Amino acid sequence: MPASTNPESAALSENSASTLIVPGLGNSGPDHWQTLWEQELPDCRRVELGLWDHPHRNLWITKLGIAIRQAQRPVFIVAHSLGCHALAWWAQQEKTSYADKIAGALLVAPPELDSGMVDPRLIAFAPTPLRILPFPSIVVASGNDPYIDIDRARRLAFFWGSDFADAGHVGHINAESDLGHWDFGLFLLNRLIGRAGQARLAIDPGALRVPSGNVAAPPMV
Repeated sequence: MPASTNPESAALSENSASTLIVPGLGNSGPDHWQTLWEQELPDCRRVELGLWDHPHRNLWITKLGIAIRQAQRPVFIVAHSLGCHALAWWAQQEKTSYADKIAGALLVAPPELDSGMVDPRLIAFAPTPLRILPFPSIVVASGNDPYIDIDRARRLAFFWGSDFADAGHVGHINAESDLGHWDFGLFLLNRLIGRAGQARLAIDPGALRVPSGNVAAPPMV
C-alpha cells in the first residue's frame, strides 16, 4: 500500500508501538474511520471481538485481553462506542502487568449505559465501569451524539481519569458522520503518542506509560 500523504498519518508512521482498533456494536464497516485507519496506519490491526450484533461482555473482555497480551510491542488502543466500555471493563478486571502494555487509549463516543440507552443490546455491558484507567487516555464526544449526552460523556472522562475532547456536532462519530479519515481523531492519537514519548524521556527510558491525571467530578446519576 502506498504511503499516505496525510501529515497526521505520516507522523504516526514513526511511532514504535502497535495500534489496536476496537470497534463497537455492529463492528465498523468499510466507510468507518476506524477501517480507514486500519488500512493506512503502520502495524495497526482490528481486534475481532465476535458476536458483533449481540455483544457479550465477558467474551469481548477475553478477546481484547488476548490481543493485548499477544502484542509484541506497547499498544495504543483506538476504541469506538461500546468498544470503549469493553476496554474499561478489561482494565478494571485485568492484572496491572498486562495493563502496563497499553501506552494510551483513544476512547471515541462511549455510549450511555446507565440510563436512557438507545439500543437495548448495550445493557449487556451495564453498569458503567467507573475506575480510573491505568494508562493515558482521551475521551472524545460529539455534541449531538444520540447515544450519550456530551455532559455525561465529560463526566465519564473524569471518572476514567481521561482527557476530554469535544469533536463538534458529528453524531455518533461513525460512518454516518461522513468523517473520511477523521483528521481530528488522528491529531488526538498523535497527541497520545507524543505524550507517551515525552514520558519515556522524562521519567523512564524503558517505559511508555504514565498514569493520566485524576480530576474530581460530580457523581453520575
